[in-house]
Amino acid sequence: MRSILWLALSCILVASAADAAPPRKGKRPVRKAPAKAASRMPAKPVAPAPPTTAGIMVPKSVVLVRQTPAETRAHAVWTLRAALNVAALQCQYSPFLRSVDNYNQMLKKHGGELTSAQTTMLSHYTRTMKRGGAAAFDRYNTRSYNSFSTLDAQYNFCWTAGQAGQAVRVGDVGAMGRIAEAMVPELRAVLAYVPPAAGLNVPPLPPLPDVRPDLANLTES
Repeated sequence: MRSILWLALSCILVASAADAAPPRKGKRPVRKAPAKAASRMPAKPVAPAPPTTAGIMVPKSVVLVRQTPAETRAHAVWTLRAALNVAALQCQYSPFLRSVDNYNQMLKKHGGELTSAQTTMLSHYTRTMKRGGAAAFDRYNTRSYNSFSTLDAQYNFCWTAGQAGQAVRVGDVGAMGRIAEAMVPELRAVLAYVPPAAGLNVPPLPPLPDVRPDLANLTES
């Protein structure tokens, strides 16, 4: 009987010792690092182009022939001067745009660049024309003014000319060439935009009634 009890007690002690023994060190499971999400820059939204219509009269720009890089920049400066001159005459309906003040400040601040551009453009027509270079330069001035004369897109033009005038006012002396090269394409582009004013969008007229006399009835009577 005692032997049976000792045998049972030894079994219990062996089992408890096995439970108390520390677990054997084995290889730890390899944990995979979470995959990093690919860092992608969000796509820059593209602003929709303003609507255009074929019904708007878009004046043509003046295109030079055989111009040098210096003449190209002088052309941009002289064209911007013409645009701000037209704005000073056509955009006085809005004092907020300060079109007259912008033009006068441009003449005062950037007079040296304007004089240089005028001399360069005159020499361009003297160089490219066999004769009558001065007369061709006068026609060039007239065409430059007319290239910004618009009725359909006047509001768009005046707003953009106001922005260009402010850029010229705050620009450093000697920077008008860079400003002109950036702003003249903007001024030309807005001449084709649909006017934002609802009053300028005239609906089509209804068909007129037929008021021609009935010749058959007139003959019988």
